[in-house]
Amino acid sequence: MKAQRLRRSLLLHGIMIPLALLFLLPIFWMIVSATRPDNEILNLPPVLLPGTYLGENWSILNNDMNFVRVILNSVGISIIYTAAATLISAMSGYAFAKFQFRGKNALFMLVVATLTIPYAVLLVPQFILVARELKLNNTYWAVILPGLANALGVFFMRQNMLSVPSELLEAARIDGAREWRIFAQIVLPLMLPALAAVAIVLFLFQWNDFLWPLLVLTSKDAYTIPVALGTLVGLTRVSWGGIMTGTAIATVPFLILFLFLQRYFVAGITSGAVKD
Repeated sequence: MKAQRLRRSLLLHGIMIPLALLFLLPIFWMIVSATRPDNEILNLPPVLLPGTYLGENWSILNNDMNFVRVILNSVGISIIYTAAATLISAMSGYAFAKFQFRGKNALFMLVVATLTIPYAVLLVPQFILVARELKLNNTYWAVILPGLANALGVFFMRQNMLSVPSELLEAARIDGAREWRIFAQIVLPLMLPALAAVAIVLFLFQWNDFLWPLLVLTSKDAYTIPVALGTLVGLTRVSWGGIMTGTAIATVPFLILFLFLQRYFVAGITSGAVKD
């Protein structure tokens, strides 16, 4: 029996390790390319040894903008958005899962139905509302506010909230606890894996968003990382070294963060498999 398990384990590792290396190869090439000049990055066969051009590529990033400021913009916007959108998703999911009110099912189906609407359809009316009516063009709030009510986050949290025992909530109400205290001190601690999963997804969504910040941010001092990297692609020249350096800076720290949070992410995803 032990020999059979060992063979299965070796077979599984023999399949998964090459696949993992295949997945990591582009990331490794990106990091190596960040240390190489432009004329070596697209060589065939590709160069897979680090070079000494990292300082020059960093200078290219800072030629027309303060890239440190750009990084801080992305970090600030993503953290504020993630915290607010995760809280809104949790509150909405709790309401849909544990409260009874007229039109609840129809409203929830409407929320889910918005997932089928192509994002491009929303761009023009969303831009008119945010930039013209609310006068928020070229502000961080223009990037943060439109996506706070995330339908996927609401759906996911509602599915997880169904697993919270209603008897536990009723007992807290009998003891005199108010709804906000029940939500903050009982429900949210039980939902930590689900909250972590939603927060990771929402953070990556905001961190990688390019099209909407490109439309509403016009000042270089307000750029996020994807928009700033987009400016390195010109009509006659592409600064591959600068792009690779900026992409590595934007990618590697959050790969490391995900490695530390992956067990919460997996636990949150699997805990959402609840039948209504």
